[in-house]
Amino acid sequence: MAKTRTKSALAAAAAVALLVPFTLPVHAQDQKTAATDLSGLQQSVLHSRDDDIRKFEQAKKDYDSWSDAMKQQKMQEAQRTRDGLDAASKKLQNEYSANELKINGLNDQLRKKAMDLGLAEVFGLARQVANDASTILQQSLITTQFPPAQGEQSRDDFLRAFSSSRTTPTAADLQRVWTEISREMIASGQVAKYQTKVVQPNGEAQQTEVIRVGPFTAISGGKFLAYLPALRVFNVVPRQLPSNFMSIAQRFTSATSGYAQAVVDSTRGVLLGLYVERPTIPERIKLGQAVGYVIIIVGVLGALAFVFQLFSLVMVRLAVGSQLKNLDKPSANNPLGRVLLAFKGDKSRIEEDADVAELRITEAVLKEVPKLERFQAFLRLAVAAGPLLGLIGTVWGMILTFQSINESGSSDPKLMATGIGQAMIATVLGLGIAIPLLFAGALLSTLSRAVVQTLDEQSAGMLAESIEKQRRA
Repeated sequence: MAKTRTKSALAAAAAVALLVPFTLPVHAQDQKTAATDLSGLQQSVLHSRDDDIRKFEQAKKDYDSWSDAMKQQKMQEAQRTRDGLDAASKKLQNEYSANELKINGLNDQLRKKAMDLGLAEVFGLARQVANDASTILQQSLITTQFPPAQGEQSRDDFLRAFSSSRTTPTAADLQRVWTEISREMIASGQVAKYQTKVVQPNGEAQQTEVIRVGPFTAISGGKFLAYLPALRVFNVVPRQLPSNFMSIAQRFTSATSGYAQAVVDSTRGVLLGLYVERPTIPERIKLGQAVGYVIIIVGVLGALAFVFQLFSLVMVRLAVGSQLKNLDKPSANNPLGRVLLAFKGDKSRIEEDADVAELRITEAVLKEVPKLERFQAFLRLAVAAGPLLGLIGTVWGMILTFQSINESGSSDPKLMATGIGQAMIATVLGLGIAIPLLFAGALLSTLSRAVVQTLDEQSAGMLAESIEKQRRA
């Protein structure tokens, strides 16, 4: 009875094994669409499981409906199939082992012959050179000009695989090593124009024309490109260089012959990346935060006051100069004319009224001084306040720096960059407004003193001349 059950179980297993190859294609055909999310994936798995259970039950039902003779026949067919596959597997395994021994023997003979001919040292040197060149070619933007053929390794991958290989290199491998190295050397001294993929700022890769200057710089459409070694493609630098460099790039792109000026990064993109990451003036001002804006406001107000007073003093000097040519006809539209009109004494009693006349003229001159020295006090205040405000920003920036060090527990320069940058920017802004306003204040003071000196000289000369004429009369 037990023997009969064992045979039935084997027959059932054999029958199911025969049915499985026919059910798998149907199962694969049912999965036409892939799940797009976790919920869909779960539903797909549950559906597949139910489908497998249903097919297994159907196969088991078919097996149970067979007669004993049919079951015995299916079991014998399954055993014959298994025995045939086992025999074929053993035969292939023996052939594989024999071929492996044969290949090892041939490799030993090849290595021995290479040793006898002195090629082992040549091969070792070739691998060393390939290993050194693979790193250079991986970082070289020339790789974009020579893409690999379909199914072929890229230049740096081939050299890296060649250097790590322990098999005897073929003549084709050695020839390609020489070809790739010589191609890199030749292309390093050339300016080439070719079509390749360039990743745009929006992330889209487009086939565009690129101008390459050796292994140093690449330009496309008048814009500088950066090389991505991992992807072996160019991408447009998000922030381009200043306008003077961009104009050079535009002229270089439009040049067709002769010598042309170009921007070349001898570090192969390092300097370009550092220059691009350099913050602009608005970004530097933003780094100074509130203190920086206060300093800028003070500087702008000082500059406006300087321009206004400078224009006023220039016009006053022109009017005073014109009045000097017509002292007999004083006019009230300039300081000197108003000082001349201030003396209203009787010329016959000039000696008696000399003191009064002098006081009257002095009063007129003093009335003109505030207008001539207008905004100079504010400029002096701005000159003194600029560095002090910068000092406040410096202290605040250092406080942020120490806070970042305390919070992170490390002295990473990147963490301290914001605080140090804010500290330095505030100092620069404070000195930046103080120094120009210092010179501006000195210029206004010189011009105003010159006008006041002219008023004093002319008023004193007028008084002395009047007294002298009265005495002679």
